[in-house]
Amino acid sequence: MTKSPTYPLPGEKQARILKWVIYILGFVFFLNCFTPLRLHFDMLRYFSIKDCIESKCPPGANPNDYLPYGYTGLLLLLSKLGILKSFSIVFVNCLYLLGALFFVRKFFDHIRSPYFLFFLVLINWTIIKFVLHPLSELQYLFFSMASLYAYYQFLRIKNIWNLLLAFLFAGLAFLTRTVGIALVAALFTALVWEYRKQLIGLMKKNGIGVGVLILCVLIGIIFSKQLGFNYYLAAIPKQFEGGLRFSNVIAWHFSEWGEILLNSPKAKLISFLPVPFGYWLYLISGILAVSVFVFICFIKKNNILFVVKAYLLFYILLLFNWPFPDPRFWVPVIPLLAAVISQTSLTKNRVLKRLSFLCLLVYSAFGLVALVYMTYTSFNKKEFSKTQASGVFRNEYEVHFFGKTLSDTARQVDPRLVEFLNKYDK
Repeated sequence: MTKSPTYPLPGEKQARILKWVIYILGFVFFLNCFTPLRLHFDMLRYFSIKDCIESKCPPGANPNDYLPYGYTGLLLLLSKLGILKSFSIVFVNCLYLLGALFFVRKFFDHIRSPYFLFFLVLINWTIIKFVLHPLSELQYLFFSMASLYAYYQFLRIKNIWNLLLAFLFAGLAFLTRTVGIALVAALFTALVWEYRKQLIGLMKKNGIGVGVLILCVLIGIIFSKQLGFNYYLAAIPKQFEGGLRFSNVIAWHFSEWGEILLNSPKAKLISFLPVPFGYWLYLISGILAVSVFVFICFIKKNNILFVVKAYLLFYILLLFNWPFPDPRFWVPVIPLLAAVISQTSLTKNRVLKRLSFLCLLVYSAFGLVALVYMTYTSFNKKEFSKTQASGVFRNEYEVHFFGKTLSDTARQVDPRLVEFLNKYDK
């Protein structure tokens, strides 16, 4: 495989500095394992599903919640081990992230500066934020990257069992988040494209493995309702019944790419900017980010695996049609986006080089602010209680940390929240 230059091209001194920066970032991520439990509405649903399975459903819980059960399985495992606490959850997320970066580095083996890739990922505000939350993004990231790595190994040594392993991890990713259907589709597309001539012979030679693969697909189709896939198919038209327009959905997701490029949450930064300027800043930045990425990944000549391109294409198309806004939806592909950028050389064009350096400077500065802020709130309970989840759970945290009386507002959100914090907080 041909080597491709990386931007920026580091010398030995710069590489050593970047290596130590990664070690420091890793240490700061570990420190944040000691964060208080960060609440999120979807996280409460995951824990309610766990309680329904493990004992009995809490008041108001829905035993038929459509969320996939993959992440609930992790919560059940930690619960059975007696370590379902804030520290353990975040620590497992850190391990998931570490494993995902290992896999990405393996199948982007032509990247000359892996530490630059790691830096782009670890300093991204969405990664920083959602590593610290009990949500399924990091588990999905790990399984999806493991699937792509297994497929990469299949391409290298032509072993059918690596292909089966790729589909197994894709299945686990699908059980974690239903968007994993994009990964399954990418694997099938890549397999058919790369082995379109040899596919019939491969099927005859490995009948057992192919039979197992077909059986897994049939099981997924038969149990699509139980897996929650049918819910998502029904949710899209329902969302548009309320007057939502497709142009609104497209604008949401372009703005989310703007949040990735500028490395700052729109909800935070936009309050400091004039109303129309902040909106257009993120929208235009997102359009620019998507355009540059599409050019680099799908138009410009590169060494990116076909399966990675197919997965990114299906994932992006699926998300741009998903009528709900949330930048965390892009967390599972942040390492791939960073890898695509890391293997691209912009050193030949002086203007592009300066613009990319300016973008990297802004990206790094905002990422550092996000990391410092999250670490500060991890160790400052008073500030944590004010800002966590945009202040929605402030009353609950004040009761938990400072012994105050639970307010009527907190009871309306969920009367069990303080009990929940006492049970699962570190």
